[in-house]
Amino acid sequence: MTKLFTYEEVAVHNTRDDLWMIIDKKVYDITKFVDEHPGGEEVLIDEGARDATGPFEDVGHSPDARELLAQYLVGEVDPNSKPVKVVSANANAMDSKAEGNPLRVLLPLLILAGIVYYRFFA
Repeated sequence: MTKLFTYEEVAVHNTRDDLWMIIDKKVYDITKFVDEHPGGEEVLIDEGARDATGPFEDVGHSPDARELLAQYLVGEVDPNSKPVKVVSANANAMDSKAEGNPLRVLLPLLILAGIVYYRFFA
């Protein structure tokens, strides 16, 4: 008998060191595959711990990729379970630090101000 998991149970496996994913109502423990993924680990971490059927299909994975999934299968999604909102580990890390450099905005403004000054006042 196949083990059933709720969306809530899958959602707690959302880190690089413990990552599960749902594809076509099947639950996969892809933790060991994170380093091997040709598209990089960030894609898996961003889509992990939730139903990733749409993104998986959108990429157009090869038949070999679909066969590879079989070794990571741990069960199926409980049909009585409801999807939950999952916050990826990457989102938490990004929220905690400042994004970007203020010079990327300030420098073009200074250059523009210099051009305007030179054109109209010099």
